[in-house]
Amino acid sequence: MTGSPRALMPDYLRLVALFGIVVVNVQYIAFSALGRLVDPAGTTALNAVTVWLVHGVALLKTYGLFSFMFGVGLGFLMRSAARQGLPFGRLYRNRLIGLLLLGIAHGCLFFPGDILTIYAVVGSILYLLRDWPVRRLVRLGAGLLIVQIVLSLPLLLLQPDTPTDILALERLILTQRDFIEAVVLRSFAFMFVMPSLLVIQGFAALGWFCLGLAAVKSGMIDDSSHPLWARARRWCLLPGGAVSLIGAALWQWGPPVPGVALTVAIAPVATLGYLGVIAALSRPPGPVMARALAAGGSSLSIYLCQSIVLTTIFSAYGLGLWGAVDRFTAVTIAVATTVGLIIGLDMWRRRFALGPFEWVLRRITYAGMRR
Repeated sequence: MTGSPRALMPDYLRLVALFGIVVVNVQYIAFSALGRLVDPAGTTALNAVTVWLVHGVALLKTYGLFSFMFGVGLGFLMRSAARQGLPFGRLYRNRLIGLLLLGIAHGCLFFPGDILTIYAVVGSILYLLRDWPVRRLVRLGAGLLIVQIVLSLPLLLLQPDTPTDILALERLILTQRDFIEAVVLRSFAFMFVMPSLLVIQGFAALGWFCLGLAAVKSGMIDDSSHPLWARARRWCLLPGGAVSLIGAALWQWGPPVPGVALTVAIAPVATLGYLGVIAALSRPPGPVMARALAAGGSSLSIYLCQSIVLTTIFSAYGLGLWGAVDRFTAVTIAVATTVGLIIGLDMWRRRFALGPFEWVLRRITYAGMRR
């Protein structure tokens, strides 16, 4: 008896999201993370164009892809638990605890803008929605994306100026001090940043969770030729991408407030367009792409290792490049790091079934269960 073919779209989704998320995160690893988001970045033409493309192409869109995959993961976990006769509620609770522990460690040690903590907190709500029908999940998901825009814009646009002594302390620690002092700085930043991130990103994360779970329940995630993916490409990609680039241009070179508002508001539309394009690309890969997709399946390990490697490169306890390179160079380093991690995970996966952090999360998820 032959099993159903493996869905390829999640593998492509993870790979695209990993590159998108790192070019955004490196802007807050290689440069100050404490300035006002509404302020344009980049003092040279190359810097300005780089930030424009990061904001217009990747910002919020790749977080949406990542969040969509979380909802897909819930659907797959439900399938796996049913096949193995395991208690799904206990599995899911353990998984969220594992994500929370990894997220707190990641946020305090390496990157205060961690998304795993948000996923662990918001994901607990998704459990209550697991039995909802597809239409209801889609309606709630769309509504939450709108709520996120309404609630997050005032927080982003009315963000106060960071005191100059705090900015000076950040620069001092990240350019001259050791790992311990950097961890103290990041831990305080994590505690202060996380509550606002839960509002700015939490509603949208739950919205995308719902849409991802709906994609599993409807079978769309298993069928990259589903007509709704074609409609997403046709109706959302061009207008979403164009308006996002226009908003990012206003943010960088024009009046920043309407630019930020436009970039944030159009992000869900652009993300739907991206999903449609990824569905079109989700075809049986060649040997090289197949290995990249397999390594990209260890997206948790790559996401965490991106922060570990990049903070080491840019902090004083590593190569000391914080604030010393331009934005384009920082993005190039981030992309090269991700390519290196994919190659490294490909070699790792030839000997081990799971990536290192996937193994940790799996051990926590299945703790005390017989499989």
